[in-house]
Parts: sequence; C-alpha cells; structure tokens
Amino acid sequence: MTKQPTSRTCFLCGRDNQSGLKMVWYNNNELNQVEADVTIPEHFNGYPGITHGGIVAAILDETAGRAVMLDGDFENLFITLRLNVTYRKPTPTNKPLKAIGWIEHSGRRSMNVAAKMLLPDGTICAECQAVVIRPTGEISESWEKEKKFWRADSAI
Repeated sequence: MTKQPTSRTCFLCGRDNQSGLKMVWYNNNELNQVEADVTIPEHFNGYPGITHGGIVAAILDETAGRAVMLDGDFENLFITLRLNVTYRKPTPTNKPLKAIGWIEHSGRRSMNVAAKMLLPDGTICAECQAVVIRPTGEISESWEKEKKFWRADSAI
C-alpha cells in the first residue's frame, strides 16, 4: 500500500496540529480504496465514550475525498460540495477504528465518492456519500504556498 501525504495543520492529518488526530491514509490499489486506522481520543466525545458526530463526519469527509488520489497523483485535490452522512451505530472513543473510502463515479470536474467507518468487529458505524469538485481560482492558489509541506514521509 502507498502512503498518502499529510499536511502541517489539518485537523485530521496535520503533523504539527497538536489538537489533531494525526491520521495517515494509504492507497490500497488492490481493493481500489483508501484506508486509515484511527483511535479517537475521549476528548472528542459527544457523550462519554461516544465520538461526537461532527468528528465522525469530518473523518468520513476526508477519507472519501482522499479516494481521488488513488491514482497516485497526490496533487489531485478536490473540495467537498455535498456530504451526506448516515450514522448506523455509536462510534466509540478509545477503540481502534478503520476508515475506508472509494470513488463511485469519476468525472473531470467532479466525482462521487463514499466512505465508511468500521468498528473493531467490522460492523459499519457510519458511512457517507459525497460530491467533490476540483477547486479553481482563489482556493487553488491559496494552496500553492503549502505544497512544499504536503508530503508522505516517516516524520509523522
């Protein structure tokens, strides 16, 4: 599996974000999906022992969106236009979870992507469907200065 890059400040993957989850995603080209393991600390709870739904949505959003990099083009970044999350079971804190994302439909300007979060026994606790689009103009230009920090290395 190929390790995807991470950034400096992202809440989910930022190497320098002291409050973040420091997640790392891998391209599983054999299964045509992106994968990440995560254990969500208790301070991200909504209720004791249960992850806040917004944190779950953020992880699913990022995982689904990272599926666009399955082709190995790690500068092929998209932004979320629409995100629909279905919560199936409470997502626990302090338990190892797996996030898996994939592409459902690929277009030049937009893609339909999806993701799911699995409990340790493989049960789906939450899933999403999303539409992501290729950013243009000001958004795309704002990322230029950060590109030098976007990397997949062992410093994580």
